[in-house]
This record gives sequence, C-alpha cells and structure tokens, in this order.
Amino acid sequence: MKKEIEVECPSCSPEEEVPHEVMKEGQSPVVRCIECGQVHAAIIKNPKMLKVNVVVSKREQSFTCKTELDSEAVLYVGDEMIVDDYEADIVYPVLITSFEVGEKRTDFAKVEDISTIWARAIDEITIKFSVQSGVEKTEVLQKKVSGDYEFEVGREETIGDDRVTITKIKIREGGFRSMRGDVVAAKYIKRIFAKKERRRAWGSDSRKRTW
Repeated sequence: MKKEIEVECPSCSPEEEVPHEVMKEGQSPVVRCIECGQVHAAIIKNPKMLKVNVVVSKREQSFTCKTELDSEAVLYVGDEMIVDDYEADIVYPVLITSFEVGEKRTDFAKVEDISTIWARAIDEITIKFSVQSGVEKTEVLQKKVSGDYEFEVGREETIGDDRVTITKIKIREGGFRSMRGDVVAAKYIKRIFAKKERRRAWGSDSRKRTW
C-alpha cells in the first residue's frame, strides 16, 4: 500500500500542489514528487481515518467487515493489507482484487473515494492440483498452505500419502509458469499441474531426488 499526498514541489510546482509519495513520516517528513522525482521535506497533516467496507473471500465463502484506513492513501489491486475489524474481532491478511468506487470497479483508488474493497484472504489457502497419474487419468488433489508458501516448477510436493512433481503453475491473473525453477507464492496461484510419482518399493533406494 502506497501513501500519497498532495503538496507543493519546490522543483516543478512551487505554487500548486502535486502528488507526492511519502518516504519518511514523523516530525521531519520526507516526500518524493511523482511528477519530477524531487525528494524534499514537507509538512504533513495528521491523517483522517475512515472506516471502509471490505468483502473478504476465504475458500468458498465470503464475509463483509470494516477496517480503518488513511483517507489520503492510494490503494492498488494486488496490494496486500491487514483487515483489522475491531467490532467483529477479526484480523486477516488479504490481497486486494478490486475496488468499488460509486458504481464502477477500478484497479486503484483513493481511500476516501472507495465504497467497498474486494479482497482474498491469504492467511491459509487451499491449492488445487490437477495430477496426471496415467496416460489418460487425471485426478484433483488439494493442499492447504499459508499464502506465502512457495511452489516451484520441477519440485516434488507431498499431498497426503501422494508424492507429485510440479510441471506447470497457472497464475490467477492469467498465464502459466512452466520453466523448471520458476517459483510462485500460493496467494498468486489458481491451479497447479503435476504428475504423480510412483511409490518406491520396500528396500529400494530412498534417497531424495535433487535438482
């Protein structure tokens, strides 16, 4: 989440306020002009906090809560934030998926203009695997992990009693990762494609495969 304010820039706009990114807060705040890149000191007013509705999707369910945010902050789709609803005693790390500003959906917005934030919980995620276990046989397996857990193409994963090797990862925003060594965090994954490994016979070499 990036915090932006509008102040005069001594370099490109000394008489008119323009957008700046806050680099340092406190008694001696420092900002960077988005127009020209000039870094300078500024006077920042105390932020006005607003309660914003957040619709959180978690697994197959959705629920609505409220969280307090700086009215001047600018949020973007893909930002991570903490939803802290004091009334409902709920705290969730989420990934923003869209905003509702009036009757429109946007990819970014200023908090004071937002009526609803749509987000996806990333504290625990159920990842679906399409696993090829034969020439024409594919089965769907599931694995629960934290949102920051990383999956790697070519790496072996254990799902219950099954061992599979990842062959391709489908990203939520579209596209695939299929090069060996490609790494994607669970919170960005829509589906993983894999092949099932044969179970080793008793007494066979049990050394782990290395890549």
